[in-house]
Amino acid sequence: MFDRFETAEIQAGEATIFIRRSGSGPPLLLLHGFPQTHLMWRRVAPQLARNFTVVCADLRGYGRSSCPASSADHAPYTKRAMADDLVTVMQQLGFTRFSVAGHDRGGRVAYRMALDRPQRVQRIAVLDILPTLTSWDRADARLALAFWPWSLLAQHEPLPERLLGGAPDAVVDDALGNWGSTSAGFAADVRDAYVQALRDPAHVHAICEEYRAAATLDREHDLADRMAGRRIEAPLLALWSARGALGSWYADAGGPIALWQTWCNDVQGQAIGAGHFFPEEVPELTTEALQRFFSPDA
Repeated sequence: MFDRFETAEIQAGEATIFIRRSGSGPPLLLLHGFPQTHLMWRRVAPQLARNFTVVCADLRGYGRSSCPASSADHAPYTKRAMADDLVTVMQQLGFTRFSVAGHDRGGRVAYRMALDRPQRVQRIAVLDILPTLTSWDRADARLALAFWPWSLLAQHEPLPERLLGGAPDAVVDDALGNWGSTSAGFAADVRDAYVQALRDPAHVHAICEEYRAAATLDREHDLADRMAGRRIEAPLLALWSARGALGSWYADAGGPIALWQTWCNDVQGQAIGAGHFFPEEVPELTTEALQRFFSPDA
């Protein structure tokens, strides 16, 4: 799936981050979401590597990256901590300034990186998300029922760990089946890889800690930025599923572009005709949109 990509494990402070890298040209970091790993980029990254130096990373606590010990306030699994990992990784690879695209949880890491380290992020794409604070502020029964990990995995341990670790196949199948729009993007070996990644208790705990951080400290970090008037300086591309929540739930607020404009001055975006996992469902359309936005002459 990643022919011509080299692999590495890079020490980034307390975390060891697994990456795949290939290509030449401007550096582009690709980040995954839940319940995925870097494998979600398997049909996008090789195409982008024709024009960019592409780095696909597993977030700390996910995939083949390590699971640093957490703390009572979940700080080691905030998007800030995850973003710091990846800035360190890119710097060790020789890239002090780069572009980043993140899907789902990876999108939250990406925009936190752009807020905390504006000198590092040249351009940013966020795939099928809104800012964490915005999502929580506008949360209602639809979010609680449709995106059950937000509330379920944020509960005190060990309940979510026992549920997630007890039936990882059910978790992956529910996510891919209910949030996606087609099974075409999920070959059996990919589905099995996502399930296998949830069989390790350390990774399960880390993922739950990441969701607990999203419900607490991540919200506080967003609120502090909003109160201070800090905004994302880099141009931002918002892509979202035309068949998912972002395409319909937020029409009263002007939709995803209007909501991102409250956080960033330079915003563009479009809906993609697929489900939540559109980088896997329609990789050609996803690649085209990212290629156009990240091109040096964009």
